[in-house]
Amino acid sequence: MTETTLQLGQSSALPDSPETAQLDRVPNPHPDTDYLARFTVPEFTSLCPVTGQPDFAILVIDYVPGTWLVESKSLKLYMHSFRNHGAFHEDCTVAIGKRLADLLEPRYLRIGCYWYPRGGIPIDVFWQTGNLPKNLWLPDQGVAPYRAR
Repeated sequence: MTETTLQLGQSSALPDSPETAQLDRVPNPHPDTDYLARFTVPEFTSLCPVTGQPDFAILVIDYVPGTWLVESKSLKLYMHSFRNHGAFHEDCTVAIGKRLADLLEPRYLRIGCYWYPRGGIPIDVFWQTGNLPKNLWLPDQGVAPYRAR
């Protein structure tokens, strides 16, 4: 990926897998300012690697950008690429966090993935990297503990 080959503004095919999905980044217009950007994916879907059945989650990404921002169209396509991808909840969550951290080199990034029950047990997975800058407001991710979401 280079910043001159963005998917934004052109027709883009759905990626076959998270590994082949192109994630784009754009320059942060305020690299000297600490602020929080949040993406919420209320209908995240992947497949159970054992049964092939769909798994559903609410995924929340909070990050404090440095030099780069994630371009939202590419993020949407990347998230969609998990719909036919078989992986355990922990793998999906951590892989997304690591890929974004590698691409963006943010000052701080956290991902919370609130999975609906599989076999009667909800699995919530959290990952973060970096340190939250002092005096920056980090709101609650807004997803209640599981009580028949």
